[in-house]
Amino acid sequence: MTNLDAMRSSAPDPLRRRATIAVVFAGGDPVDADEHRRLRLAIHHAEPERLVVIAADSGLHAAQADGWPVDIVVGDLDSVAPGRLVQAEAAGARLDRHPPAKDATDLELALDSALDAGADQIVVAGGHGGRLDHFLANLLLLGADRLASASVSAILGPAWMHVVREQVRWTAARGDLVTLLPLHGRVTGVTTTGLLYPLDGATLLPGSTRGVSNEHLGGEASVSVASGVLAVVVPGAAGVHVDAGDRAGSATPSAPGDRSEPAELPELPELPEPPATPEPGGPRVP
Repeated sequence: MTNLDAMRSSAPDPLRRRATIAVVFAGGDPVDADEHRRLRLAIHHAEPERLVVIAADSGLHAAQADGWPVDIVVGDLDSVAPGRLVQAEAAGARLDRHPPAKDATDLELALDSALDAGADQIVVAGGHGGRLDHFLANLLLLGADRLASASVSAILGPAWMHVVREQVRWTAARGDLVTLLPLHGRVTGVTTTGLLYPLDGATLLPGSTRGVSNEHLGGEASVSVASGVLAVVVPGAAGVHVDAGDRAGSATPSAPGDRSEPAELPELPELPEPPATPEPGGPRVP
């Protein structure tokens, strides 16, 4: 029995059941086994009847590859195998087909479907590879004003990103890189904890690289903003400044460019081996 079958007895339209979490598979990118694992961990707390799985066009291939119960397939459906559509429809998915000459990408249509389903958390898988213009459009799309009612994260290969409109907390390994990118305009009141180069009420302007390549001190980190939309990106790579400071003892290096003074590195006991990936699916907004 699919998620939809289970709901048909209690709701006239199971796709409008006010889902808590929407998982959206973007088209064009393969999703590997590690991404699927992190995605499942990110939504492990969701009750099946409060989860909606949406595939944007050929994102259906990625969803079916790991057995996700797809509820909606949306887009012009020009790059999805016809047999996959038949299989999805037979399993209970709704096909939402749009003409090829349309004013929105398949991912944008899929995010609109997530909002229509009542999602207050959206986790996107894929959308990072292929064409540069698509990637840039996807990044800006995730910070769109009409998504403000939902917590929006994305798993992008080894990286994750989260859109911050108020505050977010997450955990990462010591030395892991993190970048803060303002979206759609200036972001004011940016305050961080748990990062080597702290910000306290700072303003980040679009087109500035001030927020690029900060580093985690290990454990919990947080970012809060007073206004604007900020993308927190953890690329899944390690920096060199925390490591250099550790080797030098109590001294911490100065970084080039316009940064705040680095935070004092605390005396820490030997840390256990960190997980292979950042906290799966990115952070949850408290």
